[in-house]
Amino acid sequence: MQAPPLVISVQSLRVTFGARVLFDDLSFTVRPRERIAFAGHNGAGKSTLMKCIAGLLPADSGRVVMPKGARAGYLPQEGIHVTGRTVWQEAEAAFGEMVGLRERIERLSQELQRLDPRSSPYAEALDEIGGLELRLEAADPSRMKPRIESVLKGLGFRAADFTRDCSEFSGGWQMRIAMARLFLGEPEVLLLDEPTNHLDIDTQQWMEQYLRNYPGAILLISHDRGLLDGLCARTLAFTKGRVEEYAGNFSYYERESALRRETQQRQYDAQQREIAQIRRFIDRFRASANKASLVQSRIKMLEKIVPVPEPEQADAVMGFRFPVPPPSGHLVAKLEGVTKRYGALEVFRGFDFEIVRGEKIAVVGPNGAGKSTFCRIITAQEAPDDGVHAFGHKVAVSSFSQNHADELDPHLTVLETVEAAASRESAHQARDLLGCFLFRGDDVFKKVGVLSGGERSRVALVCMLLRPANFLILDEPTNHLDMQSQDVLQRALCGYPGSVLIVSHNRSFLDPVVTKTLEFRQGHPPRLFHGNIGYYLEKTAAERSAAPPPATQSKPPSAQSSSRKDQRRAGAEARDRRNRMLKPLESELAALEERIALLEQQQAAAGASLSDPGTAADAERFRDVSVALAGIVRELGQGYSRWDQLSDEIERVTAALDREAMA
Repeated sequence: MQAPPLVISVQSLRVTFGARVLFDDLSFTVRPRERIAFAGHNGAGKSTLMKCIAGLLPADSGRVVMPKGARAGYLPQEGIHVTGRTVWQEAEAAFGEMVGLRERIERLSQELQRLDPRSSPYAEALDEIGGLELRLEAADPSRMKPRIESVLKGLGFRAADFTRDCSEFSGGWQMRIAMARLFLGEPEVLLLDEPTNHLDIDTQQWMEQYLRNYPGAILLISHDRGLLDGLCARTLAFTKGRVEEYAGNFSYYERESALRRETQQRQYDAQQREIAQIRRFIDRFRASANKASLVQSRIKMLEKIVPVPEPEQADAVMGFRFPVPPPSGHLVAKLEGVTKRYGALEVFRGFDFEIVRGEKIAVVGPNGAGKSTFCRIITAQEAPDDGVHAFGHKVAVSSFSQNHADELDPHLTVLETVEAAASRESAHQARDLLGCFLFRGDDVFKKVGVLSGGERSRVALVCMLLRPANFLILDEPTNHLDMQSQDVLQRALCGYPGSVLIVSHNRSFLDPVVTKTLEFRQGHPPRLFHGNIGYYLEKTAAERSAAPPPATQSKPPSAQSSSRKDQRRAGAEARDRRNRMLKPLESELAALEERIALLEQQQAAAGASLSDPGTAADAERFRDVSVALAGIVRELGQGYSRWDQLSDEIERVTAALDREAMA
């Protein structure tokens, strides 16, 4: 059975920074549709390798080989800023390849006229033209609109955002725009460096599902354990100048790497005992003439031993505990009838909420729904427009947000900054805690002003952790933490006796810590779920799968006197009418989406078959596969067009039903 083709071959790659070797003689291959995780501490070389594969950074030696025409699409952690185009125009630019395909086909067609039809260059050019024409047909404009709409909405953009200039969006949304263009371009390899950093929990779920169905290969750097475990089936681990491969997801890598170290340690210890025993014999009988032959035999035996390298010890993880918080009353903070507006935008109205001693609550929802506003109000950093905010007895608040990093004194060293923020009781922990959060050795003597944005965020987080407080508010605390640092923070929060509010989308980090989930969603009042993130996702998924309730409106006094039976009958009739009008359309749409997904898989399989040298060498098989692929492409185009029509029809009918319900 022939092995599937390669999309990347990394061959003997070596990269150094000064005297430091990031990796040496690194070789591995990537096959179509593989999902590979890069694991290791920040600074171990993961992002550097991605840049080498993307062609953005030259290696000292070795090379990265990709098949002719294959593309690698790279999404960095940050730094993308687009101006002068609307969101739709930027997403639409992903289909600009069609122009290049046409130009390439024209050039090859001109070459054909000069080549001998019996020569191999003629056959190769003809083969390439066939593949390019199939790709051009697959990129038919009729499928562009539904795909662009689907991806942009999946990444959290509203229809009203499509015509806004990209420059109007913040850095996090700029990264979403870049992600949309990358996904729509469908390169053969996706190189994703921390893609979830700027995504809320709903968008992250959509992205995970999209990546599961993505037709190309994916190389992924992430500190989200749930994403790595759910998506990747291979792991490349970067550690101390070496890269090791593991045939499993991130959790498998953690278990297997520990077993490898234990096995190597046992082999090393056994060999050291054997060497020591041989040396004792040699030293004891070196001067004995009777034992001369035995001594020489032992010396030769010692020379032939192939030494087992001493295993590298796993980095020690300090058991950090928060400073003992001052005792507070049972009630920590309370909001009564709170309303907050920014101009015409009303974030929430008449909101009641309270947090009591010892509660740990996750705060989730789309970006812009009010999470950060709520955190500022509950900590009294911002006053509500209406309603009352009150702290409980002896509440001491400590908060962390990304903008706290910008408030640090750039002239102080990292260690000076942290020691200044620590209490007298926690000052002795400052150096160890900095090590837990990736500041080791001389790193603690760097000036804050020379640190990257992520490094400053980690310093601000350490400062907050060392202050004694009984009410913590953490806004995206894991964005710049590696797995080990996340584990340190997670264990500390689990053992923390005070109250905590955590704004985060990192499910694997949150689930062991929180017991309640507070959801913010635009156009809806905040909702509290009595469970962790896993419970919240199950409940909201069940809600989405249920039939949507009819739109309701407050009734006049005369209507309130109607019987419960009449109300139930009216509600049942409204639901029945909605189901009769929408159900056939939604059923057809669901069936069509399944068919499109199947056709896309068949298209990818047929395209891979055409790339197979065996198929190319068999003229009849090549023709059969080409004809089949052309049929698939035609049916896909029809499917995308019908998807567009159905989506518009469902939107129109839903709007009409909502207007009737509100009339």
